[in-house]
Amino acid sequence: MTLTQQAPALEDFERALEVVHRVTQRTPLESSRFLAEILGVPKVYLKCENLQRTGAYKLRGAYNRLIQLTDEERARGVVAASAGNHAQGVAFAARELGIKATIFMPIGVALPKLQATRNYGAQVVLEGETFDETNRAAQRFVQDTGALFVPPFDDASIIEGQGTVALEILDTAPEVETIVVPIGGGGLVSGVAAAAKQWAAREGRPMRIVGVQSENAAPFVPSLQAGRPVTIETRPTIADGIAVARPGELNFAAVREYVDEIVTVSDDDIARAIVVLLERAKMVVEPAGAAGVAAMLAGKVQAKGATATILSGGNIDPLLLQRVIGHGLAASARYMKLRILLPDIPGQLVRTASIVAQQNANVVEVIHTRHATELPISEVELELHIETRGHEHGDAVAQALRDAGYTVRVGERY
Repeated sequence: MTLTQQAPALEDFERALEVVHRVTQRTPLESSRFLAEILGVPKVYLKCENLQRTGAYKLRGAYNRLIQLTDEERARGVVAASAGNHAQGVAFAARELGIKATIFMPIGVALPKLQATRNYGAQVVLEGETFDETNRAAQRFVQDTGALFVPPFDDASIIEGQGTVALEILDTAPEVETIVVPIGGGGLVSGVAAAAKQWAAREGRPMRIVGVQSENAAPFVPSLQAGRPVTIETRPTIADGIAVARPGELNFAAVREYVDEIVTVSDDDIARAIVVLLERAKMVVEPAGAAGVAAMLAGKVQAKGATATILSGGNIDPLLLQRVIGHGLAASARYMKLRILLPDIPGQLVRTASIVAQQNANVVEVIHTRHATELPISEVELELHIETRGHEHGDAVAQALRDAGYTVRVGERY
């Protein structure tokens, strides 16, 4: 399929659904009253691919691709380059089909993803400080050995496999009119959009597809403006699962035809969404998988009828999760840092703590500084890290301290 060719037909997606169900789970479609109230729609559904085998939707496309290999291709083995979910999907699918898999991963890959890929039976090669270096190493291995390279998104069979997510959503909730999809290179969104739009046309129903990218890695908007895939310079983002610099050729064609809108979200938006999913839905979701919910919370999704979003993965390093929770709480103003100038006389620390307590805020850390060169000799700086119930509560705490005569600055989030 080139930029001028059509995406897979609905029948191709339906056939792929039968294939992938040999190894995948039919993941739950949970409803969220909280998100429905925010969007002002009757229902918001969460498609829980974070509960999929291997922890992400990627197994669908990988298995659909590998099962189509000839005996000769299977004997050569398969190769993939990935920092996480694609690696695990290919490794698992290869194990199920009795195919040797070699997975190239960056040297700094998260330990849980590395261990999981090895546990699925793949030979893992750690090479390259960046993904581009890792990918080049994988391509050299293909040239040297003749093994078959399995791309993460730019492949018709993989697009068909990923599109089966849409068919499961619509089979369970045919009233859905909008689907919100995280976008990296475009494998998931191109499959979901093509399958859902063709299903809706057959059933005579409305369907709108909204794609979501990290604002630090969003190549689809400039690509659509240019009329062709373009390469951008990405910036660091916690959503490493969708941090792609250039759309796939096939994916771009499908997105241009079937996706109605693409929006971007910040790392703060994503962190906030992860916390909301933990608290409200009891779901552990990786940053990329929370992008759709992040867009809803940030007011970037407009919908009228029932809406679904895909929690595309749940493979988050516990150490990153710890940091993201803290960041998400700060982004929601539930953690605040206050810098307060105090006269250097006894009793001031007790007085400020009393004011904070009267506002029902909780102090979690105190830093008392009297030696900073920018401070007057007669003053000290008190830094308070406090827990609050949100922006209004935090503002009330700061105002109470100001009303008591203190100079207060709300510090940077942490």
